[in-house]
Amino acid sequence: MSNPNFPQNLHIRPSVPLGVGSGSDIFDFVHQEEAIRIFGIAGKVWKAAYALNTYIKPPADHLFDPPFLSDAARDNATIIIELGSGSGIVAATLAPSLHAGDVMFVTDLPQVCPLLERNLQPHLDRNGGPILVRPLAWGDSKHSLNIAEELKNLPATRDTLHLTHVLCSDLVYFPELLAPLLRSLIQLSSPPFVSAATDVQIVISYKIRSLAKESPFWSVFGLWFEFAPVLVRKVGLGENPPWQRFGSSLEDPTFVFVARRRRESHGWKMPPNDNDLMHGVMAQGTLSPKGDDTFETLLLMSLDESAGFDGMRENHSLFVTSQ
Repeated sequence: MSNPNFPQNLHIRPSVPLGVGSGSDIFDFVHQEEAIRIFGIAGKVWKAAYALNTYIKPPADHLFDPPFLSDAARDNATIIIELGSGSGIVAATLAPSLHAGDVMFVTDLPQVCPLLERNLQPHLDRNGGPILVRPLAWGDSKHSLNIAEELKNLPATRDTLHLTHVLCSDLVYFPELLAPLLRSLIQLSSPPFVSAATDVQIVISYKIRSLAKESPFWSVFGLWFEFAPVLVRKVGLGENPPWQRFGSSLEDPTFVFVARRRRESHGWKMPPNDNDLMHGVMAQGTLSPKGDDTFETLLLMSLDESAGFDGMRENHSLFVTSQ
């Protein structure tokens, strides 16, 4: 497709918040309507972004496991890249919580960057803020390496380059974009963005639209990455309220996943052919097609209302980045 932000028969409407918003009317119905007209689907605030905003800026009665930023992780600079930033609502929500020395790269197609510049103007680096807007088309290694080169010159990463987080909300949709998205995630979790001793935490907020079209992504994603759903507990609802999968109470089927690269995958090569990549070729070091069933298992657990998630909490320490 020539411009994925303007697919054929584009008929979308602005959205309304499901969770904690950005506190700015730049993302309201009227502004979204104007942005959709100019920037296509990138101008809309998609519902998974509201879920991600609730996770990164929790209400007082929400306890998340794992938390988005642990206290231990704040000892060093937080370096974030957001893919497919669109309107910029996630960055606008997160920016006030970032500390001095923290940096967040918000990225999208070059033609969407003007929208990000406009919506995030108060938070941009030139105004002393932590946000930098940069082009990054999924699968474009040149765009990624340009950011890596810029990271080398930041005071927080001058001695040790360490990307700490990659954020994604509502990016799993068009089948033809799934392989490029996976390529970017693999590249951003590989040198020069990380070293052998560091991990980058990937947070993906995802609303199910078409399982038949989207499941192949999760099948191959699970080969390269370990991932688990974020859990939530509502405090003040009793002495020991149960842990639940965050998103299970939303009207639309929504997940927020935390993920990290499988250690052994750093020795694998990405196949140059997108079809091979999406069929697991060269994953696990072999040429045979293959897939992972983590997503199917989590989906079945979510469909079973009696399934408990308390036992999953012990595995969440794997996904909290140690910086």
